[in-house]
Amino acid sequence: MNTLDPKSEEILRILTRDGRISNIDLAARVNLSPSACLRRVQELERSGVITAYRAVTDRSKVGKTFAAYVGVGLAEHSKAAQEDFERAIAHASEVRECHNVTGMIEYLLRVEVADIADYKRFHADVLGAIPQVRSITTYVVMGSPKDERA
Repeated sequence: MNTLDPKSEEILRILTRDGRISNIDLAARVNLSPSACLRRVQELERSGVITAYRAVTDRSKVGKTFAAYVGVGLAEHSKAAQEDFERAIAHASEVRECHNVTGMIEYLLRVEVADIADYKRFHADVLGAIPQVRSITTYVVMGSPKDERA
């Protein structure tokens, strides 16, 4: 595993908050010349430390006002069951994140939909239709005082 020097860590912190910052502004904030800063950013991209840039959206402005974390337990604890579940969930546009976790469940999903009726449809028609699913536990997001997902 590569360790980053403090300057590269500072660049990453700034880019995590503002991926659209100009190279000139970024260089000024980290006290590097624009060319040295650009070389560092390009190296972070080339080495796979930076894997993508994304737009962060306001869910309410795109009609997705209901968010929930959903714990999913599988009926079978085999690699094949996990692969089948992951393949099925990859096609569900409502699922914004899917994490394989340890503990009482196998997966933790972040689901974003229009409203509770839309979530009910997703719960029954999408999750309920996946044969590997044994249990579903829903945690409705009521607020997000800290959210650093990009």
